[in-house]
Amino acid sequence: MRLVVVGCGTVIPEADRGCSCYYLEHGDVRALLDCGPGAVQALARLTLPWERLTHLFLTHFHADHVGALPGLLFALRHGVNPARTVEPLQIVGPPGTRTLFRNLAEALGDFILEPGFPVSFDELVPGVDRQFGTLSVSARDVPHTAESVALRFDVDGSRLVYTGDTGPDEDLAPFAHGADLLVAECSLPDDLVGDNHLSPSRLARLARRSGAARLIATHVYPQFRTACDVAALISEAGYTGPVEVAREGLEVRA
Repeated sequence: MRLVVVGCGTVIPEADRGCSCYYLEHGDVRALLDCGPGAVQALARLTLPWERLTHLFLTHFHADHVGALPGLLFALRHGVNPARTVEPLQIVGPPGTRTLFRNLAEALGDFILEPGFPVSFDELVPGVDRQFGTLSVSARDVPHTAESVALRFDVDGSRLVYTGDTGPDEDLAPFAHGADLLVAECSLPDDLVGDNHLSPSRLARLARRSGAARLIATHVYPQFRTACDVAALISEAGYTGPVEVAREGLEVRA
């Protein structure tokens, strides 16, 4: 699996990074994991094939994870020449995903549900593995919002886990067990974090208990990232594998 960081920021605007969005590719699958503000422009800036996306996976419905959805669908309808008319887009998310898109269509227009090419919706049942193209996908409820899930992708003996936004959860490590790549939030320092986000010590514990071979820390608030060596804090807290902080354009293989 090829993963490219498209956006790794938070709700706080930053000049060098948009909000949460990751491009995942394997075989004929070209997917986005979340689609926060700035994602469409970053996809173009990184010369990723946004116009040929096959899947869109969502972890939850906060604006910094779904805010670019209308712009993406509008671009797929009006920004592609020749027009996209046949290639389907499969949208996958937690329960409530269909309602989210119906509400967007009511507010913004029918193009949300009828963009001119086939669109389908699937709502993941946590704990049930599903096959999407070449990817085996599983979701797990996490403590952030009522609908929030972490996502696990398996293919050809490789495993990638994306936490989305989450607070501490002792059962998340078994879900992520054996991850070749763990992409996990690390929003704030240990002394400032609340119950719905992770910090260096919380993330180190998750990564260590899961046995993740490699860790990318993301969704780091700028006042924390610019003041501290976040990767070093995670290592000092007990995770011994390679760790780096996400940045736009970072590309890894899992």
